[in-house]
This record gives sequence, C-alpha cells and structure tokens, in this order.
Amino acid sequence: MRPLTEPEIRTSFVNCSKGEAKRLAVPRELDRLPWADLDFLGWRDPGAPDRSYLVTERDGRLVGITLRFPSSQRGFLHRSMCSLCLTTHRGGGVSLMTARKAGAAGREGNSVGLYMCTDLACSLYLRGKKVPDSGLRIEESLTQAEQVARTRANLTAFLDKLHA
Repeated sequence: MRPLTEPEIRTSFVNCSKGEAKRLAVPRELDRLPWADLDFLGWRDPGAPDRSYLVTERDGRLVGITLRFPSSQRGFLHRSMCSLCLTTHRGGGVSLMTARKAGAAGREGNSVGLYMCTDLACSLYLRGKKVPDSGLRIEESLTQAEQVARTRANLTAFLDKLHA
C-alpha cells in the first residue's frame, strides 16, 4: 500500500458522515508505518474501545470504513479464525467487526459483518512480521503471494457487501 496522509484518510470514509470522519482518531506517526507490508491500513480507536477503522485502495481510489465490535472477550482457551487472513487467535484475538452499509441502507441501520483480527494486523501476520498469541499461523500450501491475494479478495468481497 502507498503511504497515506491524514487528509486522504479522512476523506476516504464511505459509511460515516464527513463530520464523523473529521472527528475520528487517525494513527499517529503515519510516516513510521510499514506501508510496503500493508494491504490495508487498519487501526483501533484509542478513545472508543469498540471502534476500529480500515482504509484500503480499491479500483484506484481509497475506501475507508468504520467498524464496531463487541467489547466482551472470549475465554483464553477459545480459538477463532480471521475470515480475511485465516490467522487463528486465542481469546479476543478475533472479533466480529460490523460496518454500517454505505448510503441509504446504512442510514436505515443496515450493516454487514465479518470475523477479523481484532488488531487488524492481517497483512503483518501473513508476512511473518507479527506473530499471533498462539505463536504460529497454520501452515498452508499456498505461497505468501497467493495468501495475500486471497486476503485482498476476501476484503473486496466484504466491501462489495457494504455497497450492495
């Protein structure tokens, strides 16, 4: 992913108002992020423990979405798998992230959801730059490039549902 600026991030959101996008917490030190290793920029809101944000490039433009997830954590021994990158985590490492749909459907209260890594670090898990709590990822026969392509396809499918 190419490096993004705060104004680019704020104007990319499709499922919240311009006022909400103006007020949301953008990651600090954007210049220090490992952009070359990211398929999307994902972060949790430090001031609202049940909110996260995701920005990605799609069809040559930026698309940002606001996400919500329950603050309740599962037991430490419980394992879940992220639907984007297929990384397994213990406890609260995977959460059902819900996004208000874009446009009129979202204003009516409609939303879509997907189980994702709670820290939204899918790109880093795929590339071995970050290790899940369990200490390892499931070994796959796919190459790293194929796993990245699958993750991007899974994210695109989720974004398609957001606009449907």
